[in-house]
Amino acid sequence: MIASARRMALLGAPLVAALALSACGGGRGELVVDEAVGVKALRDPCPRVGVPDYTGDVTLFSDPARTDSAAVDIVASLTNVRSQCSDGQKLYSQASFDVLARRSDTRGARRVELPYFSTVVRGGNVVVAKRVGKVVIDFADGQDRATGKAQAGAYVEKAEAALPEDIVKRISRKRRAGDEDAAVDPLSQPDVKAALARANFELLVGFQLTDAQLQYNVRR
Repeated sequence: MIASARRMALLGAPLVAALALSACGGGRGELVVDEAVGVKALRDPCPRVGVPDYTGDVTLFSDPARTDSAAVDIVASLTNVRSQCSDGQKLYSQASFDVLARRSDTRGARRVELPYFSTVVRGGNVVVAKRVGKVVIDFADGQDRATGKAQAGAYVEKAEAALPEDIVKRISRKRRAGDEDAAVDPLSQPDVKAALARANFELLVGFQLTDAQLQYNVRR
């Protein structure tokens, strides 16, 4: 079970806009058009990649009972997040990232393994899959900084990431002045918004924090 505070950090990440220009390329996006206002956009069904609030950094202390600066052992940050999406029988989204780490005591070579999670979230608040991995950081003797690399991936059924045909037609239907619904924005209608949310997937990555580590990130 994810602790309640950690769940808030994980699921509280800002939602990626449901309508966005295609980032995956290859013409895979669903064309969404509102000719009445001259808006044309490609809705990309690929899962977006992001880092939830408070999970992009981790601090280890030499004494678990202390959290003051003199007790800081390792500080690491997740950065340079990159994403790729490939199309096959399923959509495959991959996130790769770097971890920049710094240590206080530079004596001797040292290997540090930091756990990270990758989570697939649907509709902004439903966790459909989660995995935990480890990124390895190797410090050479006398070195205070080192870098590690890691990646995570997720498969999503294309049918689940696609908008229903009737919803696409409602969004893209040409509306003329004088039509009964000419002034109604279809994206504001509850069933359309719900369909967009159901088809929206995110691949979120971050450090797998303890409750104490998460609270430390929130407080600082």
